[in-house]
Amino acid sequence: MIKLGSVALASTFILAACGSSNSSGKKTANIRESAELATMDQSKVTDVVGFTQLGNTEEGLYRIGKNNKIENAIATNTKVSDGGKTYTFTLRKGVKWSNGDEVTAKDFVYGWQRTVNPKTASQYAYIYSGIKNADKIASGKADYKTLGIKADGKYKLTVNLERPISYFKLLMGFPVFFPQNENAVNKYGSKYGTSASTTVYNGPYRMKGWTGSNLSWELVKNNTYWDKKNVKMDSLNWKVVKDAGTALNMYNSKKLDQTVLSSEQVKQYKSNKDYKKFLNASTFYIEFNQKKDKYFKNAKIREALSLAINRDQFVNKVLGDGSVAATGLTSAGLAKDAKTGKDFAKQVDVKSASEYNLKKAKTLMAEGLKEEGLKSIDFQLMSDDTTGAKQTTEFLQSAWEKIPNVKVSLSNIPFKNRLANSTAGKFDTVVTAWGADFSDPISFLQLFTSDNSQNNGKWSSKEYDNLINAANTTDASNTEKRWDDMVKAEQILLKDQGIAPLYQQGQSMLRRSNIKGIVYNSAGLNFDYKQMDVK
Repeated sequence: MIKLGSVALASTFILAACGSSNSSGKKTANIRESAELATMDQSKVTDVVGFTQLGNTEEGLYRIGKNNKIENAIATNTKVSDGGKTYTFTLRKGVKWSNGDEVTAKDFVYGWQRTVNPKTASQYAYIYSGIKNADKIASGKADYKTLGIKADGKYKLTVNLERPISYFKLLMGFPVFFPQNENAVNKYGSKYGTSASTTVYNGPYRMKGWTGSNLSWELVKNNTYWDKKNVKMDSLNWKVVKDAGTALNMYNSKKLDQTVLSSEQVKQYKSNKDYKKFLNASTFYIEFNQKKDKYFKNAKIREALSLAINRDQFVNKVLGDGSVAATGLTSAGLAKDAKTGKDFAKQVDVKSASEYNLKKAKTLMAEGLKEEGLKSIDFQLMSDDTTGAKQTTEFLQSAWEKIPNVKVSLSNIPFKNRLANSTAGKFDTVVTAWGADFSDPISFLQLFTSDNSQNNGKWSSKEYDNLINAANTTDASNTEKRWDDMVKAEQILLKDQGIAPLYQQGQSMLRRSNIKGIVYNSAGLNFDYKQMDVK
């Protein structure tokens, strides 16, 4: 997913969007984003802000339609053979990049190889696992050019897998698997994807006005896009507005066409005709830096901090935006057991990972401190600098300092900086999030294997690693065994309090009622604006 912050997803915030028609007759919209855009490089993006922009300016083999429906994009035909291990794609002719180059099979080969190349240092290279030689490339045992992808001429692409991947087609609609233009990457070098002018586009829109650090940019209709007749909007104007109050004022004065609401705003506007509510496949959680702060290796200390959080009070009183208390890592509603129909998140069911018990928290903290030879702990909690993020950290600070001998300071910094600090391990504890890249629990669970670059807290379990490996390899073709592997793995993570689940993100927003055609999916690319229209 995406870092929301994660995304990356991810992220750490899902976007807002909408529209109107101006006096010239052109269709345009003013869209609020609540965090900075970090990069437009498909090989380096990790967060929901970047994925949303890439998903609407670039295109791959498929687009993911409503309810996760696979729709042909650059691929016009797909043939699956060898027991689900070979995919042969016939590509659309005449698809153009914004620099005039034709999009061909070699662009996919180049883009995929660039992402898995260790020199690129892509945090998303792990998602290629299962494609022939991807794991060997990641471990330095094979050259990146041996990845199982081959161009057979300009319009035929063959992908070889090491095992059947049940969600493979869903991956093909995710920006990390989109083609890349080698001429553009070579031309701009290290500056590729760092601004609108150092990026090329083959999707419904082109980006204008993003310098790499500014807080506004524009997506304009891409007149070289192969399906431009189905793109109704002339432009989408993006504005980063971090303060919810400021954003609401802008909405009411018609400077924004959509805005995400704070809890207090929801109470006031939930009966408004423009009110909309979404529940995303994204989970916010707390990571403990076990490498930097050795006392966070103590499971009792981690569990004590988790037990001190009243999640129901938090989502109802602090957030109040439609979010729900998280019971685990994998978001509710993402996937169901094919045999029983039971939701994965409910099947995991580790109550101790998300319950509230301050008395037990105090006892466990005292025991943990004694085991570590400490009288107290004093650490920092890091998060973003938006209104909601600040309210979150203040709530957690208050909850944790109810435990004797615990002192917490806060660091609320820009989203881009928080991502960088998390990746570099420059934190004690951090509120982060992940949005599912596709509708399968593995999108969440593979984050916490010992060698995953997204595992910023460095929690580690050999048993967990073995179960995730089995789900991806030996049990990949056995639906029941694979499901059981994933259930057991998440139970291990939660019982050991490798993370502290916080909440599953919901969004309450105001969107102009005349805006139609935005495709929403809870996993992967959340908002697709290709068919957006203003009636």
